[in-house]
Parts: sequence; C-alpha cells; structure tokens
Amino acid sequence: MDFMQEAIKEANRALELNEVPVGVVIVKDNKILARAHNLKESEKDVTCHAELLAIRQASKMIDNWRLSGCSMYVTLEPCPMCAGAIIQSRISSLYIGTFNTSCGACGSVLNLIHNPNLNSFVNVKWLYNDICSNILEEFFKLKRPN
Repeated sequence: MDFMQEAIKEANRALELNEVPVGVVIVKDNKILARAHNLKESEKDVTCHAELLAIRQASKMIDNWRLSGCSMYVTLEPCPMCAGAIIQSRISSLYIGTFNTSCGACGSVLNLIHNPNLNSFVNVKWLYNDICSNILEEFFKLKRPN
C-alpha cells in the first residue's frame, strides 16, 4: 500500500471542506492505525491540525500515548506545534510530501525534529511528492487570487 497516497486522500477530504489540504496517516506493522485531515476551520480550533488529530486517534487505537515503532506520512511538513507533538509521541519515522516554506519545523524553516536539545530521534524522509505540492498551490491560488 502506498501510504503517502492514503495521506493525499485525506488532504483531498480537507480540500472538500475548504480546509488547508493537509492529510496524515499513521502506520504500524504495515497497517494504518489512524488517518486525519485538517479541521481547524470546521472545528474553530487551532489545534485541529491533521497531525495532532491522527496522533490522538493512533494513541487511542493502541491505548498508549507512546507511538514508538509507528510511522507518520504527512503531505506537508509539520509546523512547530505538530513537530513538538511528533517528538513527544515518540513516532519513529516521519515521511513528508512537501516543504512548508512559511513555518516548517522539520528542516525548511526550523528544525525541531533533529534537535539534540529536545532529545528527538525521529527518522525523517522527504518524499518530494508533486501531488502534495500542487494541491496546496491550487488551494492558495483560489484563496489569494492576486
């Protein structure tokens, strides 16, 4: 199964709701534990980023806040809030579809994920997926026509 494709499906669900199209799946032992997309606008809640929603869901699935051995596939590089949650949840691997040039916290703007002061050991893989970039570009073109 192509887990980034599954995250892209979640991003498209966000797009249908007029949310910033970011999608996430969390995987363990080659099975999807959680899937989520942004719901910040719908829920009127700044913490309803796809990553946080997926972490909450995966933690409930395995009845443990520690997500060691899990991989997260996310269409957009996580922000500082989400990067912090990824570190705290002990997710082992992070697969990122595209850069977040405004507030990415996994290497493009900041690098919280690889910060020895935060005791962070997340294995990051950049997938550079054009679909992940294009869905965001199109969304923001419609939002900001000029």
